[in-house]
Amino acid sequence: MNPDLDLVIERVIRAPRAAIWKAWTTQELFARWWIPEPYSCRVESFAPHAGGGFVTSMSDDGVTFGPHMDAAFLVVEDHKRLVFTNAVDSTLRPANPAPVAVTGEVTLADHRDGTLYRVVARHGDPQARARHDELGLAEGWGMVTAQLASLAEAAS
Repeated sequence: MNPDLDLVIERVIRAPRAAIWKAWTTQELFARWWIPEPYSCRVESFAPHAGGGFVTSMSDDGVTFGPHMDAAFLVVEDHKRLVFTNAVDSTLRPANPAPVAVTGEVTLADHRDGTLYRVVARHGDPQARARHDELGLAEGWGMVTAQLASLAEAAS
């Protein structure tokens, strides 16, 4: 972890790892929490396995959708860890994503109160991290983590 390049969100979710994993790997559930409310998410494609990818669109009115993320899953360790990046698109072609390239690592660990959920957003340089900070990365990831927690806890 490099504090000049990385952002970490960590939270205990009062749900088993299986519920959180399901929300990360089931297209219909993923669409329910992936983008901060009040925006809507549409999942255009979804293949949650190493070498697979996902494409999402977002809308502020639920009618007109614009691009959100085109990313590849790099690592998928069942119920433990997911790594994805938008530096490579969902077809595994190199990408130059706007506003910045990021690699996300999600880890799940047992906790006495449920699951310790941790996301690390890795950036290539301090400028990319600063740009993401300006756009509210911490707030946005915090919001979607709360949405994920609500979904997983309700399912448990």
